[in-house]
Amino acid sequence: MDERERALRAHLAKGGKIEVIGSVPVDTKAQLSEYYTPGVAHVSLAIKADKTKAYDYTFKGRSAAIISDGTRVLGLGDIGPEAAMPVMEGKALLLKKFGGVDGVPICLATKDEAEIICIVKALAPTFGVINIEDIETPKCLNIVEKLRKELGIPVFHDDRNGFAVVTLAALTNALRLAGKRIGEAKIVVNGAGAAGMGIAELLVFAGARSVCLADTSGALYGGRKANMNLWKEKIAAVTNKDGRKGSLEDIARGADVLIGASARGAFTPEMVRSMAKKPIVFALANPYPEIDYGEALDAGAFIAATGRSDRPNQVNNLLAFPGIMRGLIEARAKNVDNKMLIMAAEAIARFTTNLSKEHIIPDPMDKETMLGLAPRVAGAVVRAANESRLAGVDRNPSDAEREVEESIRRYLKIERFVSKIASDEQAVL
Repeated sequence: MDERERALRAHLAKGGKIEVIGSVPVDTKAQLSEYYTPGVAHVSLAIKADKTKAYDYTFKGRSAAIISDGTRVLGLGDIGPEAAMPVMEGKALLLKKFGGVDGVPICLATKDEAEIICIVKALAPTFGVINIEDIETPKCLNIVEKLRKELGIPVFHDDRNGFAVVTLAALTNALRLAGKRIGEAKIVVNGAGAAGMGIAELLVFAGARSVCLADTSGALYGGRKANMNLWKEKIAAVTNKDGRKGSLEDIARGADVLIGASARGAFTPEMVRSMAKKPIVFALANPYPEIDYGEALDAGAFIAATGRSDRPNQVNNLLAFPGIMRGLIEARAKNVDNKMLIMAAEAIARFTTNLSKEHIIPDPMDKETMLGLAPRVAGAVVRAANESRLAGVDRNPSDAEREVEESIRRYLKIERFVSKIASDEQAVL
């Protein structure tokens, strides 16, 4: 059985990957009257008197809407909302297991930017955080910006924010091993989509003074006319302070760091060989990186990383988004800012033990990582929200960490129980 057949059978077996189950028993009339009518009316009236009570009395206090229009799903492109559902379901599953967040996939039958914004605003009262996922660029950037201005709950964009956080965490440790500082490193980011722009912006906020972003037309710089849009102009205004121009090959020469959020084959061994001493190469295009991990090392890379799970140093969003979104919910944050993202990246970098050139970032499937990382990231986000005065409640970061860890442990118990039931059913069949 090949990979395609295994995946199709696995999804067909249960009709997808998620389901809704109750968190309380309804076995008696007393429980029915308590959890539904007439008892539920008292809860509704309490929320009417104070809308913030919805966080305490409903699943709003642990929930996320996962919004997509199916226009840019994985590396598959515009495949439509129905075809996007398996990916959004997967996101919901990972949010629950790794962060204790109840994610709800919502795939929209519209590509219209204004209509998507209107729909999300109407849905907002139900959720603690909004996650924009797999919507084409630059539309996704416009949507996030407008929603952040108009909603009272955080709008997270994993393709931009989550990817940038994990990249910064990995780069922090890679630079440490190379004996270099982010403020002194010459950094090139290839790919001016949501991911590449998010990485470049966060690196600048983290203290990088020499960041140059490139697209298929070469280096972005202030005043460039070809192949530009509003968002490229914005990022060009805060990067490339040296005014570098030319092709990717030109600007990679002498660079300390080369980061790819672009396409297969964009990096060559010659580019790596032209870089500064102890070059760091992050080829993060998925499933096929800009340059293969082994090829980058053979060309002289001091440290290489990819997005693949079958290579060392996998830069995986899974290390970031569950903890970040849970932290936003725990803080009842009003918005997301770069300080939260920086502190989340620092938490991930610190969590990495036994640092080496082949281990610059945690393994998301390691048991210790499963139980410990999301709580630390959530706690860092809560702390940042408090400091930025974006928290809706006075939440102690340590209390949030304990609550997140308990949520994950609880889910892992349920997962083991479900696995046993499935095993028993298979034995009977």
